[in-house]
Amino acid sequence: MTDILTLNSIRVQAKVASKEEAIRAAGELLLEAGYVLPEYIDSMLEREKTMSTFVGNGVSIPHGEFKSLGLVKKTGISVLQVPDGVEWQPDDIAYLIVGIAAEGDEHMQVLMNLANVVEDLETAKLLAQTDDPELILEKLNQPISED
Repeated sequence: MTDILTLNSIRVQAKVASKEEAIRAAGELLLEAGYVLPEYIDSMLEREKTMSTFVGNGVSIPHGEFKSLGLVKKTGISVLQVPDGVEWQPDDIAYLIVGIAAEGDEHMQVLMNLANVVEDLETAKLLAQTDDPELILEKLNQPISED
């Protein structure tokens, strides 16, 4: 995952007022890093309306709809860290919003890798509160062990 997540696409200590604002901010990071076209952000918001992208442990992984793959320039990930959290759905607060843009078949593999990385509650808590973007980069770029 080293080439799809860089320090430039990580923002820590963010403050957002809503899930929609968080998705838009994660999408803007993807746009600024050159991973997507501007319309992809709208697709991320539409995707969230059909099914929540909250995966547990304070992590959400918003991404565009399948039909928006043409809006992806190259596979990439953005991380928006919100230490105060943002309500994703009733009883679910997201602290890490991991925006995903993936080309073709890479889409599902990227989602599975991210879910594996953040399934550890202690790691998820650490990443939700750190003020060091390099720590987030290091943890999310660790190879996934096959148990």
